[in-house]
Amino acid sequence: MKGKTGVLLGRLMRNIMRSPDTIITVAITPIMMMLLFVYVFGGAIETGTDNYVNYLLPGILLITIASGVAYTSLRLFTDVKGGLMARFTTMPIKRSSVLWAHVWTSLVSNALTVLVVILVALLMGFRSNAGILDWLAVIGILTLFTLALTWLAVIPGLTAGSMEGATAYSYPLIFLPFISSAFVPTETMPAIVRAFAENQPVTSIVNSIRALLYDGAVGSGIWIALAWCVGLMLIAYFIANKVFKRQLG
Repeated sequence: MKGKTGVLLGRLMRNIMRSPDTIITVAITPIMMMLLFVYVFGGAIETGTDNYVNYLLPGILLITIASGVAYTSLRLFTDVKGGLMARFTTMPIKRSSVLWAHVWTSLVSNALTVLVVILVALLMGFRSNAGILDWLAVIGILTLFTLALTWLAVIPGLTAGSMEGATAYSYPLIFLPFISSAFVPTETMPAIVRAFAENQPVTSIVNSIRALLYDGAVGSGIWIALAWCVGLMLIAYFIANKVFKRQLG
């Protein structure tokens, strides 16, 4: 990480550390969902597994990240509307450093929140027989997923006219795991819903993480998951940078 980006990252991380309730707030919703589905609905949901929290956790982690990146939009929107973005771009720093600082901040803050959720899952009975390489693969997929959603978050952060508009885009992302294999097997869904669920990015990502954590039989699905993450990230990166350059004139 280059020096200027590191300085800007430090500024953003200090803001987060002064207000750790951001990380706590992001973690509360997925943790409450996990408690609700495991202890209230879990007994009525047939997934073919003995421990529902093991089945549920991969989807909960994606919801955690989707919730967290909304704050990237909010922080960026605040910098734009407060005039800090314009001020930074007049300084002798590479303009892209400003965006990358927000992206790196998103990665760090989301990693902390994901860790909190995993610790709670452990208390609820989550167990995994994954090896070091499997865990590294899971971390890699979650990192790519975070980058993809973060670069998507940059776009409304730069273009939104209000605070609500900057964060509203995250709601469909949070809802998407509900129409996937995150909570129940897609085989139990009606034909039309199943067709959508099996061909949207969350299902392939959840299935890949689940396979890495529990049985190691990932198969070709991991390549589909990686293709979704990398494809979305590249498209969002291109659009975000184009919007940023246009705003700077």
